[in-house]
Amino acid sequence: MSKSLNLYVGTIAGVGLMLVAAYNFADRNVADFPENPQMLGELPAPIPEPEAPVKTAAAPEALDGGIIGAAHADNGDTKGLRFGLGRGALPEEIAAWNLDVSPDGTGLPAGSGNAFDGEAIFEEQCAVCHGSFAEGVGNWPKLAGGDGTLADEDPLKTVGSYWPYTSTVWDYVHRSMPFGNAQSLSVDDTYAIVAYILYSNDIIDDEFELNQDTLPEVVLPNADGFIVDDRAETEYSKWRTEPCMENCKDGPVEITMRATVLDVTPEEAVEEPAATDPAPEPAAAVDPAPEPAAEPAADPAAAPAETDAPDPELVAAGEKVFNKCKACHQIGDGAKDRVGPQLNGIVGREIGSVEGFKYSNTMGSMGGAWDAETLAAFLADPRGTVKGTKMAFAGLRKDSDVEALIAYLSSFSQ
Repeated sequence: MSKSLNLYVGTIAGVGLMLVAAYNFADRNVADFPENPQMLGELPAPIPEPEAPVKTAAAPEALDGGIIGAAHADNGDTKGLRFGLGRGALPEEIAAWNLDVSPDGTGLPAGSGNAFDGEAIFEEQCAVCHGSFAEGVGNWPKLAGGDGTLADEDPLKTVGSYWPYTSTVWDYVHRSMPFGNAQSLSVDDTYAIVAYILYSNDIIDDEFELNQDTLPEVVLPNADGFIVDDRAETEYSKWRTEPCMENCKDGPVEITMRATVLDVTPEEAVEEPAATDPAPEPAAAVDPAPEPAAEPAADPAAAPAETDAPDPELVAAGEKVFNKCKACHQIGDGAKDRVGPQLNGIVGREIGSVEGFKYSNTMGSMGGAWDAETLAAFLADPRGTVKGTKMAFAGLRKDSDVEALIAYLSSFSQ
């Protein structure tokens, strides 16, 4: 028991000595709290930011070297502050990005080109996606055709049917094409390609010279088909209101019609073609055959008679139209098969009869002869006249072009 008492007394004495030592240390080394301490509000105000640093950053002499050169006068004035980052853009650097072209022709560079020259450039740079005749390949866009289809359920929107301005065509081609190699086309090549696209839509002739002055004068068919979108001023206030969440209609609400009656269920739309397809398809496949088959009996002798002496002016016009065919067909001395068969003696010739050329199954089995009437129907709508034809050409839109081309073809014998 005496040992425990001694232990407690020793511990208490040790704690007491430690407290006395701590008090003496604090009394000598810790300063008293001041009676009037400095408040936070008396700290110096922060240096104000420059009023308009962007305006002063344009001075080339202040930006040289790329080092932050902000300097303050002894009086604290900050009006001379400079960022000192980079340098001013050179005129040629700005010009490289300033590529926009306006409908009135502002922004068009000096240059020229026509469809005749543009055909070869288009074939090399554009045809892999857009087809040799701008008719499109696979899912790539069609650039020609579609005239008068904008009101259809499935309109074809092309340069000729939908685009409003030729300047938009030029700007897009020059800025973004060809795919994967944008801005590699020269100015003259761009004019030539645009001319070929316009020519493919029967908007200009193949010899029309397209340049910075004539391009804005070419008016596209749908130039007046666009209106200013003024819905923000005329309509938004009518339907941008608080939505009605209950009791929104006066009177009773009742079902007036079922979806099946409206024919919007997919089952009916799918079943009908499945049931009727087998019958029409064979009829469609042989439709072209009866027409040529009936014609040759009366026309083989008549066709040569009609084309013995074609009108020279019509033949000359047809030669220009044939420029649309040159990519795939040859005619005249030494003509050979290319993508399509050679066309010497085509008027009156038996359909699908060029030896060694591989026709589509439909064309090869048609029979009959290429009389003027059959040729006219085929040239106006190749795929509609001969189902399954391999010819990619969309067809000639003008009856006058069809007549002229037949006259030109008839001037070449076998």
